[in-house]
Amino acid sequence: MPIRQFKSIVLVALALLVGLISSAQAAQSITIATNPPYRPMEYTTPSGQLKGFDIELGNAMCKQAGLECEWTPQSWNGIIPGLMAHKYDAIMSSMTINKRRKKHVLFSNPYIVVPSAFYIPKSSSLQEIGKKSLKGKNIGVQRGTVQDDYVTAEYDDIATIKRYKNASGVTTDMSTGRVDVAFFDEITGHASLIEKHPGKYKQIGPKLTKPKKYFGSGFGIAFRKGEKALAKKVNKALATLKENGTYAEIHKKYFGNSSDKGYSE
Repeated sequence: MPIRQFKSIVLVALALLVGLISSAQAAQSITIATNPPYRPMEYTTPSGQLKGFDIELGNAMCKQAGLECEWTPQSWNGIIPGLMAHKYDAIMSSMTINKRRKKHVLFSNPYIVVPSAFYIPKSSSLQEIGKKSLKGKNIGVQRGTVQDDYVTAEYDDIATIKRYKNASGVTTDMSTGRVDVAFFDEITGHASLIEKHPGKYKQIGPKLTKPKKYFGSGFGIAFRKGEKALAKKVNKALATLKENGTYAEIHKKYFGNSSDKGYSE
């Protein structure tokens, strides 16, 4: 075989190989875990379709990064162990970035910062949030959240902390009087109580973003610690979505004017 012909065959083979590698990279598939119901961040429609800010932003991020993403609902208690067991590749579920979780997972850059807040029925006699006012009260939180960590540290000695599998469990018991005070991130509290039951509930006390050991630095996407390349790709995609206006469109769709509520990008 002439050398020139051999070289041509080699070049064609190399081009095909590069093309196959590029296609494989472009078609990288990942599975993302999320924990509905947590309106408006992640929830399931009556038809079983996942919706919400995290879902829409996550899909836009996947498209920008050239990833094929599939979502899988998971219970909150086992969501990090499931990631460690390779049941999925990432978690995007309103997960606060804090030191405790960073010991186990690698986080993306924060994609939204949301304060936490207390909620009570409008008929409640509570006038403020503190050790004295919450003595003997039932405080409802979602188990395993930063809100759970905070009220356990601050009020476990004087109040009963009632922990639930999800946010809807807290709101259900709040409506029947089995919970006196609910403590959520403000997005969830506003959507689950204020908007869903107009005139029945109100936020009380200051909105909390500190101490950082509990409330961290915002919500992030969690990966296994060895997935630095994937995290880098996601961070780049999120930065692009903020630059090109896609993030702002999705943010406005779910939260309107964020300055009204204190949610920051």
